[in-house]
Amino acid sequence: MSAHIATLFTQDEHGRLMCVNEPDGGQAPRFFLGRTRHGCESRVRDDLVDSDVLDALTSACSDEPPLEDVPGPAPAPTRYEALLARSGPIQRVWAGPAFHFPPHLIPSPRAVPVTAANAEVLRTHLASWLPDVAIGRPLFAVMAGGHAVAICGSARTTAVAHEAGVETAPAFRGCGYATEAVAAWAMAVRDLGVTPLYSTSWQNHASRALARRLGLRLFGADLHIT
Repeated sequence: MSAHIATLFTQDEHGRLMCVNEPDGGQAPRFFLGRTRHGCESRVRDDLVDSDVLDALTSACSDEPPLEDVPGPAPAPTRYEALLARSGPIQRVWAGPAFHFPPHLIPSPRAVPVTAANAEVLRTHLASWLPDVAIGRPLFAVMAGGHAVAICGSARTTAVAHEAGVETAPAFRGCGYATEAVAAWAMAVRDLGVTPLYSTSWQNHASRALARRLGLRLFGADLHIT
């Protein structure tokens, strides 16, 4: 969970959240809670300085139960929202599961690395990923008809872990292309000596189904409140 948090956000020397860990990333959420089977980890943003709110959040987190083996959605964040509302209006709440990869993954002959040399394969269906060719490596696409139709790359990175970013072009969804792209990406990340991680929201049923197909292993559940 600590590696996951560090991959998602930049932090100051005190472990307080600063920004989303992306080029030109915006502000991090005011509060992050990561539940695991072994307990919880929480972080606050560096501009949250109200000592009463900070103490109340610490107390609330200490009462949070560990993650269950087969979790449902995260506990209602109402109490955390109420505490944070003391320092400003709640703008956004996001929650979802976080996974790591099993030891063995099946390589896909249709997944190819995307580099500057072949980036034009993205142009037809996944042109918004062209800037990621330089910054999102390793980057793998699954091809159909000579064009990339699904892609997975390193959306957020540290020296310890990479978080997956994945997309399938709308006309090609439901065919398993993203599963192959993610597997190829994860194997390439491991070849770098780094841990591949995958997280999504509880409401993203397609993304959670992909995690099931790959046999991903749940290690935590995230709650972000801005």
